Amino acid sequence: MRGIYTSVNDIRKRVFAEVARLSYEYEDGDLSRMEEIPYNVIPGEVSVYRDSVFLERAIVRERMRLAMGLSFRTAAEQAPVTQGAEECVKPEKYYQPPLINIIKFACHACPDNVVNVTDACQGCLAHPCKEVCPKGAITIKNGHSTIDESKCIKCGKCISVCPYGAIMKLQRPCAKACGMNAISSDEYGRAEIDYDKCVSCGMCLANCPFGAIADKAQIFQVIQAIRSDVPVYAAIAPAATGQFGPDFTPEKMRPAFKALGFEDVVEVAIGADLCTIEEAKDFVSEVPEKLPFMATSCCPAWSVMAKKLFPEYANCISMALTPMVLTGRLIKKLHPGCLVAFIGPCAAKKLEASRRSIRSDVDFVLTFEEVMGMFEAKEVDFKSLPDDDTMHGASGDGRGFAVSGGVAGAVVNCIHEMYPDKEINVAAAEGLADCRKLLQLAKAGKYDGYLLEGMACPGGCIAGAGTIQPIAKSAAAVAKHKSVSTNAHATKNQYKDLLEHLDESFKLKFSDEELEKDKEQERELEDLKNKNKKEKNNLL
Repeated sequence: MRGIYTSVNDIRKRVFAEVARLSYEYEDGDLSRMEEIPYNVIPGEVSVYRDSVFLERAIVRERMRLAMGLSFRTAAEQAPVTQGAEECVKPEKYYQPPLINIIKFACHACPDNVVNVTDACQGCLAHPCKEVCPKGAITIKNGHSTIDESKCIKCGKCISVCPYGAIMKLQRPCAKACGMNAISSDEYGRAEIDYDKCVSCGMCLANCPFGAIADKAQIFQVIQAIRSDVPVYAAIAPAATGQFGPDFTPEKMRPAFKALGFEDVVEVAIGADLCTIEEAKDFVSEVPEKLPFMATSCCPAWSVMAKKLFPEYANCISMALTPMVLTGRLIKKLHPGCLVAFIGPCAAKKLEASRRSIRSDVDFVLTFEEVMGMFEAKEVDFKSLPDDDTMHGASGDGRGFAVSGGVAGAVVNCIHEMYPDKEINVAAAEGLADCRKLLQLAKAGKYDGYLLEGMACPGGCIAGAGTIQPIAKSAAAVAKHKSVSTNAHATKNQYKDLLEHLDESFKLKFSDEELEKDKEQERELEDLKNKNKKEKNNLL
């Protein structure tokens, strides 16, 4: 469904716009207008999406709460929609885990991993499906093939030999999209997330055709910060190019975000250049003498997956700060006392920014979808905005981080410029299922001496859970934006020389103290998970 504007996308945008409007108009602690939002999104007496207008509004209520960073409620809970909403007024509020949530009463309880014979079956005389079944699960009844699910092993042989294509395998879309196998079924057949496996890539969110999965957002908090006396800078991810429609050209980027109230805009591609240079240096100095291979660090879902499933190779993930963090750190160094909002395509970036080692660098994370809601709330007309062609600090390679293969390509180009005699081999994967295979091969020694690039989303950042435009269209827009960059490679980034003049507080890697904060946070979250599991078991 990626790149197709559906009713699910429309509802999400309208909810984000209503939450943004609420925050822009918020005064004196009055959040009572939250009660009106479900009726603004789903007007009238008849729902056009589901059987019941009441159910649809109940789902919108929980979507609204998640969009405000609040926890959603189950159908069994009795509480006003404003419960705990006063917490949203605090700009410093962080997400309370989990980030990705399933609104259970919106879930369709889709059949998962079931092989079905459809009405297209012609009851042919040859019945090859029956002949190839290794378990005798197929019989012919009333002239049609019938599958005994208790015997079926889902091998797919019957599917491949049916001359009419009448047999199909049904998979729950969210589970199929999850490269971590983190989604199963609860006692009612509804989707359930195993948060011990989940890396918050958001692919389940993007692929649920019923809009039952949503992530928490900071729309309300960002706008409250914008309305305060503290300047808020927008750090725009490279994947932003083309995301907001044809009228949102790169020349409109700075005026558009200023229209939302941001102090100014900085390209995260600048941080990508700094990350490129650091990873190039690390690769040359550490591979293969100290490490068998080195993996890129910029995709948080990929790096978390690698550390979860291949902990013995955690030290092979680059320790360079990600472009988001480097850009946030640079902005705060140049503008002390400001706040930074990262605007990007990714749900996992929200989780990354909530780490204690990063909170001082990046205050908020919004997706393109959420920002589109803000543009809608402020009725920003891109066409009427003046052109501003001053954003030329980043290299073409830095802007190319948005597309699969772009990170590794940037590092290779950088190494070729800095170390002309160094040979470098690259292997890349996109989508967490393929990323796992990549690391399994690396574990087996197939990629010794290689630079590995992993992207959790198929296509790269331009296919993230918070993107709006079709992937191919976004890839073309990024390529065009790369081509007009003043410099092609990271070594020509104008901010590179600035680093030499900054004091020692500006680091390109995490300090031991910062990493210890993350470990402490992980221990606290693990204790919380164990406590919740114990309480759940006691209830059962």
